[in-house]
Amino acid sequence: MKKDIHPSDYRPVVFKDMSNGDMFLTRSTCKTKETIEFEGETYPLVKVEISNTSHPFYTGKATLVDTAGRVDKFFSRYAAARKQS
Repeated sequence: MKKDIHPSDYRPVVFKDMSNGDMFLTRSTCKTKETIEFEGETYPLVKVEISNTSHPFYTGKATLVDTAGRVDKFFSRYAAARKQS
């Protein structure tokens, strides 16, 4: 790896998913004032609302949206306005 390409504050940081409490350690330059004890060490803490452990796409609980029905509904509502133009 090349020397001196990372910012000086590039350090290990714990990200905590607030929806399910899952935490993971990675390196980041995120600014934070909070710290947490993780695997016997104290690290800066960054709280996130959603991560891969709670996002519906990654958990397999994603729902499909009927976009075709929405488009048809939009066109039927505004058909009169389109004809006047």
